[in-house]
Amino acid sequence: MRLHRLELAAFGPFAGPQQIDFDLLTGAGLFLLEGPTGAGKSTVLDAITFALYGGLAGEDAGQDRLHSHFAAPDREPSVTLEFSVRGVRHQITRVPEYRRPKRRGDGYTTEAMRVHLRRREHGRWVTLSASKAETSDFIADIVGLSRMQFTQVMLLPQGEFARFLRCDDDARRTVLTKLFGTELYDCITTE
Repeated sequence: MRLHRLELAAFGPFAGPQQIDFDLLTGAGLFLLEGPTGAGKSTVLDAITFALYGGLAGEDAGQDRLHSHFAAPDREPSVTLEFSVRGVRHQITRVPEYRRPKRRGDGYTTEAMRVHLRRREHGRWVTLSASKAETSDFIADIVGLSRMQFTQVMLLPQGEFARFLRCDDDARRTVLTKLFGTELYDCITTE
């Protein structure tokens, strides 16, 4: 899987539109997402995971992180991710469920989550699905990973990688077991 472009609007700590051109970053093949605490690294990972799977990267991540507290309440949050798998380019846009002020009267109304998955064919975007359930099936087929597998394999949890590098062999095995959820296989091989 190769990431090409990520666009955020009113998502996480970002009130205004943000865009990351991964093609510029991957000119050398790899790039590192780093920065001080609070710089937005987790939000970028959350946005990628949300675009693909409709959920956030961390298991303990709260849904209140989807709509920016810094954006106007009527500003629609959205994430668009352009990616390719095996040379086929896709674009997925998700708008999380959020509360916005009513257009008439007082109070708030809840806008439902929306999704739009497209594939690039012959130089133009072709819609594959705008259904949440159908898009989930498409993404599982395209990416080949469930959300849990994606976050375990593609997005190493913050702090886990640094700990992994400093570990001795036994501790490294424990970290890998936790990261990849292989406890069952460990039980089978020890009995």
